[in-house]
Amino acid sequence: MTTDQKVAIAQKRKESILKKKEERVKRPMVKKDVSTKPKKKSLAEIRQEKRKLKNLKYKKNMNKDWTGNKKSTFTTLGASNHSDHERADKDYYATELRCAKELLEQEDFNDIWECSCGEGHLSKEFEAAGKKVYSTDLVDRGYGIGEIDFLNNDICWEGDIITNPPYSLALEFCQQGIKKLQPGRKMAMFLKLTFLEGQKRKKFFEITPPCTVYVYSSRRKCALNGDFNSVGSSAACYAWFVWKKGYVGPTVIKWID
Repeated sequence: MTTDQKVAIAQKRKESILKKKEERVKRPMVKKDVSTKPKKKSLAEIRQEKRKLKNLKYKKNMNKDWTGNKKSTFTTLGASNHSDHERADKDYYATELRCAKELLEQEDFNDIWECSCGEGHLSKEFEAAGKKVYSTDLVDRGYGIGEIDFLNNDICWEGDIITNPPYSLALEFCQQGIKKLQPGRKMAMFLKLTFLEGQKRKKFFEITPPCTVYVYSSRRKCALNGDFNSVGSSAACYAWFVWKKGYVGPTVIKWID
C-alpha cells in the first residue's frame, strides 16, 4: 500500500468520526420524566393499603358466605370456632348435648335466653332440667323464634343468657349480652379456648372479666349444621366462659372432665 493510499484511508476515517460527532450534537436530548418516578411510600401509606386489601377480602368473604334474606342484619365471615371443615350455614355448629348438663352442674341459672338456639340442642336440655328457656335465632331452623337478631334489638332481659355463638361474632355476642343483662345476672358462652387470645378480646376481658372459665380436659364435639352422625373426633378444646354482670374480681379457671 502506497503512502497516498494510507493517507486517503486515514482521511476517510477522520471524516467518518467527525460525521458521527455532528449527528450526536444534532440529536435532541431526552429528559427523564422525574414526575413518573415512583415515590417511596411512607409506613402509614403501606399500612393503609394493607387495610384496604384486608377490607376487600372481608367484603369478598361476606358476599360468598352469606345467603340470608333482606331482614338479616349481620353476616358470618372468615373465622370458625371449629376444626377444619367446610363453612357451616351461617356459622351454625350444634353443641353436644352433655355440655348443657355439665354447665348446670357447675352454675345455677335463672330463666335462660338461648339467643343462638339453632335446632334447640342446648335449649331442650335446659328445659329438661326444669329451666324456663326463651329460644331465638337469626335463622329459623324449626325451633324457637327465628329472625331475631341478637346484636340488633331492644329486648330487655331479666334472666340469664346462655349460648354457643357464631365464633366469627363471638366477641360481639359477649359485648351485647353483657349490655342486655341486669346487674347480678349471668351470661355463659360456649367457646373455643383460644377465645382468650387477641388484643380486642384482651381489652374486653380487662373491662369485663369472666368470673369463671370452665375448661374441658377432654374433647367435646360441635356438629356441622347439627349433623352429629358425620362428626368424628374433635381437635378443638372448648370451655364455658361465665360472666356475672358487675363482677370485677379475678377470673377463676376450673376444669370439667
